[in-house]
Amino acid sequence: MKNNLKNSKLIYRFLPYYKKYIPALIFDLFCAALTTLCEIILPLIVRFITDTAMNDLQKLSVRTVLTLGAVYLVLRIIDTAANYYMASYGHVMGSRIETDMRHDLFEHLNTLSFNYFDNMKIGQIMARITSDLFDVTEFAHHCPEEFFIAGIKIIVPFAILMSYSIPLTLIIFAIIPPMLLCANYYNKKMRAAFKKQREQIGELNAQVEDSLLGIRVVKSFANEDIEQEKFDEGNRRFLDIKKLSYKVMGAFSSSNRLFDGLMYITVVVAGALFLIYGKISVPDYTAYLLYVSTFMTSVRRIVEFTEQFQRGMTGIERYCEIMDSKPDITDNPGALPISDVKGKIDFSDVSFTYEGTADVVLSNVNLTINPGEHIAIVGPSGSGKTTICNLIPRFYEVSGGKLSIDGVDVRDITLKSLRSNIGIVQQDVYLFSGTVIDNIAYGKQDVSREEIQEAAKLAGAHEFIMKLPNGYDTYVGERGVKLSGGQKQRISIARVFLKNPPILILDEATSALDNESEKLIQQSLNRLAVGRTTLTIAHRLTTIRNATKILVLTENGIEEQGTHEELLKKGGKYAELYKLYTE
Repeated sequence: MKNNLKNSKLIYRFLPYYKKYIPALIFDLFCAALTTLCEIILPLIVRFITDTAMNDLQKLSVRTVLTLGAVYLVLRIIDTAANYYMASYGHVMGSRIETDMRHDLFEHLNTLSFNYFDNMKIGQIMARITSDLFDVTEFAHHCPEEFFIAGIKIIVPFAILMSYSIPLTLIIFAIIPPMLLCANYYNKKMRAAFKKQREQIGELNAQVEDSLLGIRVVKSFANEDIEQEKFDEGNRRFLDIKKLSYKVMGAFSSSNRLFDGLMYITVVVAGALFLIYGKISVPDYTAYLLYVSTFMTSVRRIVEFTEQFQRGMTGIERYCEIMDSKPDITDNPGALPISDVKGKIDFSDVSFTYEGTADVVLSNVNLTINPGEHIAIVGPSGSGKTTICNLIPRFYEVSGGKLSIDGVDVRDITLKSLRSNIGIVQQDVYLFSGTVIDNIAYGKQDVSREEIQEAAKLAGAHEFIMKLPNGYDTYVGERGVKLSGGQKQRISIARVFLKNPPILILDEATSALDNESEKLIQQSLNRLAVGRTTLTIAHRLTTIRNATKILVLTENGIEEQGTHEELLKKGGKYAELYKLYTE
């Protein structure tokens, strides 16, 4: 991932999000300009009154003073209305931009390959999609208006003051360059501190997620103290990082207060000297004091906004880091959807190595699976059984060779079309937080309740579902925690029945179940496999005796293949495995 992207590049990446809201942004900036009127006009009013009073007090009538007061009151009413728009609708615009970014981020995450999630903690991703974007709302709203207001409050007073006294104005504004250099120095330090803070929040999220998802294991080993210690360690690191960021913020704030004081004392002393030597009039000196006060108020607002600015830039940077992560597996140019799939699968000299490792998982595998065949794959752990099944739906890309379905290279089939024609039942069933019917319907959208119930009946799940408190509308809990392993497995099978794919992959679907549940699930799987090209990864060898062909996969590749009876007669590796299993 890219690190330390320049602010200019990050802002350039962020600007397109304003496109949909340009009218709202323009009006927000217009309101921002209106809010500066009072502060710019007031010194002019005071100067006019002072000048008139000193030169010809008779000209300073009650009517003139009341008129000036009325003008200022009208400006204050305009300022109030403009400020209301900025504080309400301006923030809504920022929230909408945050929502758009979160939408794009989640959409992009869905395009990333398994390899990305293999190497990224979910807690870190959660931090980026939630808390990292919170500050973007404030950034998106305040950044344009704060700098716009600051620009007006610096440029307009500068022009007015230059008309009063060029030398005095240049003396005062000479303090600005060193102030900006100092601010830039501390800005870089704040940016680094805030990024560390964000990263540690992600680590803390990941640690909490890990502990809470494994709470049953934690409690079964009575290891609450160990988890608490791990959490406290991460929490302490977060505190240390926050202390560092507060020290930087303190130094930044203090240095700006120093320049603030220098600016005031300069205008007081230099202005007084100019008064003594007749280089400036008393009304102009009064205006100088008020305009410098206005200018310093603007500087203080920018200083206060700087922390928010850096937090926003850090959030945008971490957002860009994910958006710059490219999926390893995408549709090839010219890839087309596949239809009327028969289910013939060909492996031609297929090799595979996981990214970042030198270990070859598969080497020159050649295999043809005909439509409707039931192929079982057995072998020791690490031999590549699951890898073969993961390559078919392109969860990972082959490192060499070619894998085709119905004679078409899987890389020339659109991913959505390819995966829509493949059903997978895994050992580790994942149920989403929701109801039973929600989880079954995940297999196919826009289906009737009757179709869902029919799929559940085929999976042998209807009977137990009807015994649940609310039947199909029963809430299953996070990850289906309220259901048994066998119940969850039958719901996952119902999902695939509803999908009705021509190709079926069974990845050790019964290995974690008790004998009674295994028998029920196996009956469901047998019904599911009818008329489909089926690949079964099995540890329980008794469940695959009726397979069309059994492949024995070892580190040397496909070492044996044949029917259950043929392999037993051969007396090789399969016979040895079967003997060990039955004994």
